Amino acid sequence: MGTRYCQIDLAERRRIQKMRDARAPVAVIAAELGRHRSTIHREIRRNFYHDPFRDRWGQEYRGYYCTTAAAYARKRRARRAKLALRPELRDHVIAKLRAGWSPQQIAGRLRRKPLPCGTVSHETIYRFIYGPDGRGLDLYALLAVARRRRRQRSGRKPRNGPIPAEHGIANRPAEVVTRQSFGHWEGDLVIFARQLGKANVTSLQERHSRFHILLPNDDRRSLRVIGRIAAVLAPLPPKARRTITFDRGTEFFAYKSLPTASYFCDPHSPWQKGGVENANGRLRRFLPLASTEADRTASALNSLAERLNNTPRRCLDYLTPAEVFAASLAALTSPT
Repeated sequence: MGTRYCQIDLAERRRIQKMRDARAPVAVIAAELGRHRSTIHREIRRNFYHDPFRDRWGQEYRGYYCTTAAAYARKRRARRAKLALRPELRDHVIAKLRAGWSPQQIAGRLRRKPLPCGTVSHETIYRFIYGPDGRGLDLYALLAVARRRRRQRSGRKPRNGPIPAEHGIANRPAEVVTRQSFGHWEGDLVIFARQLGKANVTSLQERHSRFHILLPNDDRRSLRVIGRIAAVLAPLPPKARRTITFDRGTEFFAYKSLPTASYFCDPHSPWQKGGVENANGRLRRFLPLASTEADRTASALNSLAERLNNTPRRCLDYLTPAEVFAASLAALTSPT
């Protein structure tokens, strides 16, 4: 494989100008720079300078000049920078990033409800975030995973425990996998730094709507954790709480007291409940390991869950989880 392509810089343009002044063929210039001859042809054609006016001595300026070529290239790139040219659209994007929206969510929602100043793609937003303007504002810190460079995320370490075979994920109804059926949940714990004690947060997500529920816990005892889950699921119609999937942590061993069928991931396979695992990754933006006690109160967690549930999701065609959850509940209760 060849090396990764990069834009022609000012140093290369100086060499192109020098060799053109020496009347070197394009093929020779390309070989000297390690570029394809089509790249050199295109560079000269795009950035060729011709002033139709002559100076007072009758001199006509016509040719390839390295500094002028660099200026032309900068202008072309600036014309493509939509967010730099449209302040209203840029301010909207920055405001939504500060509100916790991802670039995909911002772009998707704009397609559904465009602004007068237009729309923007998620790739353009990412380029703005990681470009000079975005780096100057530290916008990368507003992303779900605040990395200075774009790269893939790694998964969490799995947990294990003895679970009866009939409650293994292999025996879970096949309809759960497609996410088309409403009423199937996933559960997990969000834990914090050891010096903060045993406090943790139960994270529940409905697979079809991605609707999220957060519950505070004082410790990780199973009866306490499962009791809180049972209390929040019990008021729902039976078809809205058909199954729930956990990992093999001991905090879920009291599952028999739940008002829904419980299933457990295979050992070392947390990806089998990937919805809540992914949601927990987003939660870390607001609930880091060193979260304060005020961030983990019931009212604070309710506000955070409401914020997440009212954020549009790409997987929902940029509807919000709250909208999809409400529509699904209404469909269950409406007369047929």
